[in-house]
Amino acid sequence: MNPYFSGTVLLVAALCLSVLSMLAALVWLRNGSERWAAVARRTLPGNGLLLTLASAMLVTAFLTDRFDLEYVAYNSQRHMPLFYKFSAFWGSLDGSMLLWAWLVGVFGALVWKRHSQSDPDLLPVVAGVFGMVLTFFVGVILATTNPFDPLVDEMGRAFTPRDGLGLNPLLQNPSMVLHPPSLYLGFTGFTVPFAFALAAMLTGKLDDRWIRTTRRWTIIAWAFLTLGNILGANWAYVELGWGGYWGWDPVENSALMPWFTGTAFLHSVMMQERRNM
Repeated sequence: MNPYFSGTVLLVAALCLSVLSMLAALVWLRNGSERWAAVARRTLPGNGLLLTLASAMLVTAFLTDRFDLEYVAYNSQRHMPLFYKFSAFWGSLDGSMLLWAWLVGVFGALVWKRHSQSDPDLLPVVAGVFGMVLTFFVGVILATTNPFDPLVDEMGRAFTPRDGLGLNPLLQNPSMVLHPPSLYLGFTGFTVPFAFALAAMLTGKLDDRWIRTTRRWTIIAWAFLTLGNILGANWAYVELGWGGYWGWDPVENSALMPWFTGTAFLHSVMMQERRNM
């Protein structure tokens, strides 16, 4: 199987499904057609499946040393432990973008599973918002950071080296397996309350139901974001040359600032729910 062709086809299919979910949600908002509502809702598990297959394909490429892919050749080596070959999935920008999109897709599928019966009047717009987010991320992946791009030489000819360059030595740390996924689970988890908030606004259902619906999702996202920051702080302290977490490096702040805003949001929705606002 050609991972470049298969992986790219899966990403293109996910992009098309994401655009379809937005269009279906807009049509449903305009005319209330249950047919279009069903189309929008079904894009959630569809995108989750497509992005899961694409991610599994990239992980397999790392584990089987597919150095004909540029991303694998630059971030893996034959002698690297499987532990680091697996975490090399998110070792650079291309894989990190796919990880982000995959987690959004997984959260969307879980929302469909959990709320398709309890919140059918909000779910079409929720699906449209997830589609909007995925359209951005999958579109960027296909345009600039496709991890399935083949490795080519100066003449533009595809070739396969005998070995890859390997993962950045600073990233060959046990924390690499847990820290980025924890942060990304936190970041992407907040897509759920964001989607339900927009759905409540666009459908005019401005009571506290969407807050009660998303409370558990918000707590889960906040917990993962907290864990990711703690793991990152510990990693920075033990990794020579990173200067400690509280050096106020911009990269570190990019993870800490969402935690502050997420904490504020969590407290605000708890107060809204308590006061029936």
